[in-house]
Amino acid sequence: MKKLLYIPIALMMFTATSCEDAIDLNPKSQIGLDDYFNNKTDLQLFSNYFYPNVLTQNMDGDPGFDDQGDDMIAAPLSTLLRAGNSRTVPASKGGWSWGVLRRINTLLEYIDKCPDKAAVEQYTGVAKFFRAYFYFQKVRRFGDVPWIDRQLGSDDPKLYAPRDSREFIMTKMIEDINYAIEHLPTNKEEASAPYRVTKGAALALKSNFCLFEGTFRKYHGIDIEGKSWQYYLEQCVEASEMLMSGKYGSYKLYNTGKPDEDYLNLFNAQDANKDEYILAVKYDQVLGIKHNANAFTLVSTQGQPGYTRKFICSYLMKDGSRFTDQPGWQTMQFVDEMKNRDPRLQQSVRGLNYHRKGATKILAPDLKLTKTGYQPIKFVTESKMGSYDMDMNNTTSCDLPEFRYAETLLNLAEAKAELGTLTQPDLTKTVNEIRKRVGMPGLDMAAANANPDSYLLSEQTGYYNVTGANAGVILEIRRERAIEMVQEGRRWFDLMRWKCGKMIDQDFTGQYIPGPGSYDMTGDGTADIILYAEGTSKPQAHKGEAVLQIGKDVILSDGNSGYIYGIKDQVRQGFNEDRDYLYPIPSDDISLNPNLKQNPGWK
Repeated sequence: MKKLLYIPIALMMFTATSCEDAIDLNPKSQIGLDDYFNNKTDLQLFSNYFYPNVLTQNMDGDPGFDDQGDDMIAAPLSTLLRAGNSRTVPASKGGWSWGVLRRINTLLEYIDKCPDKAAVEQYTGVAKFFRAYFYFQKVRRFGDVPWIDRQLGSDDPKLYAPRDSREFIMTKMIEDINYAIEHLPTNKEEASAPYRVTKGAALALKSNFCLFEGTFRKYHGIDIEGKSWQYYLEQCVEASEMLMSGKYGSYKLYNTGKPDEDYLNLFNAQDANKDEYILAVKYDQVLGIKHNANAFTLVSTQGQPGYTRKFICSYLMKDGSRFTDQPGWQTMQFVDEMKNRDPRLQQSVRGLNYHRKGATKILAPDLKLTKTGYQPIKFVTESKMGSYDMDMNNTTSCDLPEFRYAETLLNLAEAKAELGTLTQPDLTKTVNEIRKRVGMPGLDMAAANANPDSYLLSEQTGYYNVTGANAGVILEIRRERAIEMVQEGRRWFDLMRWKCGKMIDQDFTGQYIPGPGSYDMTGDGTADIILYAEGTSKPQAHKGEAVLQIGKDVILSDGNSGYIYGIKDQVRQGFNEDRDYLYPIPSDDISLNPNLKQNPGWK
């Protein structure tokens, strides 16, 4: 998305670390400020820059499908998952960048030059939406940050200001997003939806950042002067219900009545579904705007990603019962553990009877391409589209979601559960609507609270700090969120706001393999792989089976048997509870601005 058109205004770009040398503000080859911001087209073209530079699905400005977490890993493990001394204070960058904020403030400063007052209101709303989103990314990463609402010159004392409190920042974010909600168009009024910000996108953003702030304060025990954690969750509820009312844009879950296909087809379609995608990032083969979803899971040099077994075990049975209540679940082999599960499981990993979109050949998991044996397929599209090969590096072009309706439904359910105001009718219109798409039974609040899932509460596999009368239903909503939103760039910051950082220290194993032998991976009764032990003769394939050596091609937790453990040799030093919930501020920035104080625990 770095190729969207924007007008190259010659400005001094502000960052917290430096200012560029003075430059000619009106070179003949470019448009100067005096000649610009004069009509709606000018405002739109200038704001185009915000989309690729603010919209992100994860913390680092990249699509979230390749985010590592306790649910999905790759090789090498990210520094976040290795933790300990793997995480250090960077000299620069590290998320502490401010150039795009200057662009946003530039638009707000000059926008009144435009005589079209309706356009001024709309694009002020656009700018304030992006400023709220920008600060959401900063607060969840660093906590307190400086609030900057104007362009800064090289001698502006604000360049050396200390950090403002997160309460002050959140207050300003709510002011900005409320303006955006009031003045942006609905999705029906905006022809380019879901690729342009609308009232629906603003409500979805407010729902997200208020849920984050409310739960972060609750679970971290933050008691600062200002609004309570309950206030932010109430704001989340209000924004979510406004979005669901239909008055601010018409949204619904994508559902064609095919529970075994609809979830996967939502994500592998080339064009974003306008019913469910509230805001999407546009990709296009012809324009050369592409991402890496296919290669990520199909090219051996891309990290060989795989879902973790503890995450796979959290998927319910198709009748709504718990997989971890099944006899022998701990050592159940792949074909058996795939059967009769929540249909989203086999629409997220290569399971039984999997074939690529547009093809019919059944494909088994390729154990050379996944460190756990649970090979992701979400966002994997057809291999070819016309003359385009989409399985090479950075050649995939399906649109990716920024906000979608299902997430807002989950936000509402979670916020009300944490507030203690959740009712069964609330679940009917939120979680149970999502489950209905895949033909799953609804969540029963009373039953969940009467018998919380011990697997989801375990220190070894779950959310170990959930307590209270609503513990059972909170766990179920978290289960639903993890499954529904996997690979959408949410997981790391979910763990951070729930104060569940230690979940990255839990086991990152995969499929269970009892030992050398032939294994069916597709459920057709025919072997797909042959595993043999080191020091024994390599067996011959008879019908195209993949022949793999244990200890070389496939690493198992107990030598010649156990769980696939592709990252067995990687050192994990453990999450630091006193440090790792916030990121460090780069050392160069602290050197340049002595009023910036480092986050606790970082040296």
